[in-house]
This record gives sequence, structure tokens and C-alpha cells, in this order.
Amino acid sequence: MIVAMSATREPVPAVGPSPDPEPAGLSFHDVTSADGTRLRAWSNAPVVADDAPVVLLCNGLGTNPYTWPALLRRDCGVRVVSWYHRGTGGSERPRHRRDVGIDTFVADALAVMDDAGLDRVPVLGWSMGVNTAFELAVTHPDRVAGLFAVAGVPGSTFASMLGPLHLPRPVAQALTVGAARVLKYGGPAITPVAQRLRMGRLGVTVLTHSGFMLPTPDPEGTGRAVRDFLTTPIDWYGHVALATSKHRRVPLGTIRVPTTFVAGRYDVLAGARDMASAAARIPGATYVELPASHFVQMEHPEEVHALLLDFLATVEE
Repeated sequence: MIVAMSATREPVPAVGPSPDPEPAGLSFHDVTSADGTRLRAWSNAPVVADDAPVVLLCNGLGTNPYTWPALLRRDCGVRVVSWYHRGTGGSERPRHRRDVGIDTFVADALAVMDDAGLDRVPVLGWSMGVNTAFELAVTHPDRVAGLFAVAGVPGSTFASMLGPLHLPRPVAQALTVGAARVLKYGGPAITPVAQRLRMGRLGVTVLTHSGFMLPTPDPEGTGRAVRDFLTTPIDWYGHVALATSKHRRVPLGTIRVPTTFVAGRYDVLAGARDMASAAARIPGATYVELPASHFVQMEHPEEVHALLLDFLATVEE
């Protein structure tokens, strides 16, 4: 269905302390992945009912709970279990720099699920987290009850970027992988500047009128999400992005669970065209396109949350 809408090793700490105090609606604790890497897991459990449906959130690369404002409300009706990626937000870097990428993110997802006592749950993915969610569904189908993919494609992500520019896929991939290399090797120079950005109301206004991101109904929450993201050195983001760029498309013919794709029409980081194509290859999948950028769940929190609740109803049946 296609819908268009108008609306013995020394732990290596990832970052310093968050620039904002932690809200009462979130809980944080450590989980150890299969290779011994310590992850900072989080949940919105303190603000939702015990009998609320549970989802595993495979978040965007290095992003945080504050990128999902609707899931932080007391009345959201969904319990989320998630974690910060390796080397970000309090999760430590792995012993070997090569131990990052979609395969290790899948291992981390399983560790978080096991820690929470979750045998099989619907999986929510955003951005590069969509790659993780689909890889998890293909390699561990017994653990995934459904897939809700927001602004992401199930593999070959970098070739789908710059979609609104309608570039040939090889050109888009070359440009975006090149940009990731710039972040990796130029990061030490960029990071001090980025971490000095206050991201108050003025900074958020500039960002959300840049075309990369569109205005959000909660500028204060948007500022918090960006400040948290910028606590991680930019070169680490470049390093991890290059590793994830190697992830190939997953075999969608094996997906046999309820699946929904929510795309942003103006998304330059995950092409809506590629998301629609992926949805068309999965029997019964739903595709919804909103007038949004890559940050669709921040720009249209109510619409995306309603779609998530509708999706969960199909999983529960």
C-alpha cells in the first residue's frame, strides 16, 4: 500500500557529560555486547504504562532519545528500548576501530534485547538504523515481529542519498562517501568548532531553515538533540559512516513480517524513491511519504507516532 500525505582493555569513553540534565522520563544503564564493548542503553519506561507494547529502536547513527519527541511523552503508549551507538553518547569505543558497522550494530541490538528480556519484538529504525533493523530481521527472523522504517533504506544507503537532486546512484555514492572521508580526516579540526555551537533558539532556526532540516514544532527539544549529538568527535562519525557505507542491500524477499516505510519527500540522506522501491518488493508493506526532510519524526511527530501506533496494531493481531 502506498500513501502520500501532505503533512582487559581500558574502556574508552565516547564523550564527555551531556550538556543538559537527563529528564526524569528516561532511564539509562550499561549493557555489554558480545565482544565486550560497553553500551549505554536507554528506555522511556519511567513514563509509560507497564502493559504498553514494546519496540526496539535502532536509532540513527550517533543519535539520541531526544530525536523522538513523541516517544518521550507520558501518553505515548509505547515502551522503547534502545542504545547509543559505539563511541557515542556514553557507549565506549570498541577495542579495535574496525569493530563498527551494521554487523556489529546487529550484535549490539541483540545484546540490548537480551538484557531487556525481549525474545521477539517489533523493530523501529531510523536512518542508518533501518539498515540495522532489516539486517536483524534477515539474520535473526525469530527475534523480529515487524519493521517500521523511518527515513532509511535497507542497505546501499549512500547510493540513495541526495535523492532530491536526481543524481545517478554511482555519483551520489561517490559524493557522499567522499563527504564521510572528509569528516573522518578533517574531524579533529571540525570538532572544536562544532562543540562550541550553542544550538539555542537562533542556532536551531538557522539549522531548520537550511534545507537540510525543516522547522520542528519543538525548537527547544531540537536544540537538545543536536547538542547531544555534537558531544561526539566528528572524526568518529566519519569513521563509523564509512564502515556503514559498505552495507549491501538485504534480500527483501525474505521479509515476512508487517512492514511500514515512512519517507521524507525532501530527504537528502535517504531517498524517498529508494524507500518506495523497497516497500514495493515486500508483500503487504505500507509506504507513506510526508513533506519532510531526513528528520521526519522531529518535523511531524504526531503523524509519525500515529503511523507507529497503527503499525503496532497490525503486529499485535
